[in-house]
Amino acid sequence: MTTREILQTARASWPRLAAADAAAKNAALEAMAARLLAGEADILAANELDVAAARGHISDVMIDRLRLTPDRVRGMADGIRQVAALGDPVGRVIRRVERPNGLVIEKTGVPLGVIAIIYESRPNVTSDAAALCIKSGNACVLRGGKEAFRSASAIVRALRAGLEDAGLPAGLVGLVEDTSRASAVELMTAVGLVDLLIPRGGAGLIRACVEQAKVPCIQTGTGICHVYVDESADPGMALDIVENAKASRPSVCNAEEVCLVHRGAAAQFLPALKKRLVDDRAARGEVPVELRLDAEAAQIIPGTPAGERDFDTEFLDYILAVKVVDGVEAAIEHIARHGTGHSDAIVARDEAAQRRFVQAVDSAAVYVNASTRFTDGGEFGLGCEMGISTQKLHARGPMGLEELTTYKYVVRGNGQIR
Repeated sequence: MTTREILQTARASWPRLAAADAAAKNAALEAMAARLLAGEADILAANELDVAAARGHISDVMIDRLRLTPDRVRGMADGIRQVAALGDPVGRVIRRVERPNGLVIEKTGVPLGVIAIIYESRPNVTSDAAALCIKSGNACVLRGGKEAFRSASAIVRALRAGLEDAGLPAGLVGLVEDTSRASAVELMTAVGLVDLLIPRGGAGLIRACVEQAKVPCIQTGTGICHVYVDESADPGMALDIVENAKASRPSVCNAEEVCLVHRGAAAQFLPALKKRLVDDRAARGEVPVELRLDAEAAQIIPGTPAGERDFDTEFLDYILAVKVVDGVEAAIEHIARHGTGHSDAIVARDEAAQRRFVQAVDSAAVYVNASTRFTDGGEFGLGCEMGISTQKLHARGPMGLEELTTYKYVVRGNGQIR
C-alpha cells in the first residue's frame, strides 16, 4: 500500500475505535500482547536480519538499540498489558461547571484521531506507540527507519492480528512501507489525514519536522542532559548518579551528556570521576567513558580536550563532556545556553542550591539527587511512552495516555437560550 492509502485506511478505521469502550480496548490490547508473544520466533528472526544488515554501518551502541531478545519481546508484551491496566483517558471529565442559568458544562477527554509517528531504529517503539494509541482511542500510522524495517513489520503483523482477534480493524495500526525521505514528508504534509505527528529521533529529524510539517507536530527533542555536582554534594552519591546517568544505557535520550562540577569540588571529585568512569570500567572489561574536558578540568585530570561543539552534542555513546563551573548560577546559565529542555539534575546537600536549580532550570524534568535516566513513561507510572516532549504545548515530558487526547466541551441544558 502507498503511504496515502495507509493513512486513508487508518482514518476510515478510526470511528470503530473511537466508539469502543474501555473493556473493548483492553481486550484488544491483551490480544495484541498475546499475538506478540506467539510471534516471538518470527520477530526475532526478522530482527536478526536487521542487525546483520546494520552491523558495520552503525555504532555498537546503536546496534544495542536495534537488537531484540526474548526478554525484550516479553518486555514489549508486558508494556502493552501495563497500558491495558491503566485508566481510560477517554470520556473522563476534566472539569465540571454548573452555571447560574442551569447549564452543566463538562470539559471531557476525547481521542485526537490519527496519530503518525516517525521514529528510527528502536523496534520496541512500534509496540509502545501502538498500545498507547489504541488505549487512548487513536489510530496510529508508524514510519520506522530502514535499519529496523523487518523487525517493525513482524511486530506490526502480530499487533494487527491481535486487533482482528478482538474484533477491531487491523487498519488501526499501519506501517509505512516506504522508508525514504519522501514518506516522511508525506506524513508531515498529510493535512486532513493526520491529526498529530510525533517525530522520535535525532536532531535532524526533529528539525525537518518542525520546519516542514503542515500538520500539528510535537517535538520529542534531543536529550543533552546535564548533571551538576555541587560543592555540597555527597561524593559517593554523585559518582553513582553520574555513572548511572551516563553509562547504564548511553544510547537513549535521557542519558547524561554533560557533567558540570562546582569549582570547589573539582579537585577531589574529578579524579574520583575518572577512576570510576574510565579506570574501573576498563579493569572490569566494560567500555570506559571518554571524558571530554574543558580547560580547567583538563588541568586536574587527563582526558580529551573538549571541542567547540562538545557541549552542544547528544553523543548517544560512552562520551561525557565535563566542565568546571563557579557554582549553581553558572550551572543554570550553562544549561540555559546549551541544554535542550529534556532532563537535568543537581546533586547537592545544600537545600538553597536545590531550590534555586529547580526554580531556574526550564526543562521537562528536573532532578534533585537522582539520575536523569528516570525520564521514562514506565518509570513515571505511565505504562510506556510515546516520546519525551521538550516543548510546552500541549504536552511536556514523557507522553502517556492523557497527552494523546484532547478535549471537547459537553454542554447539557433544559431549553436555555441566550
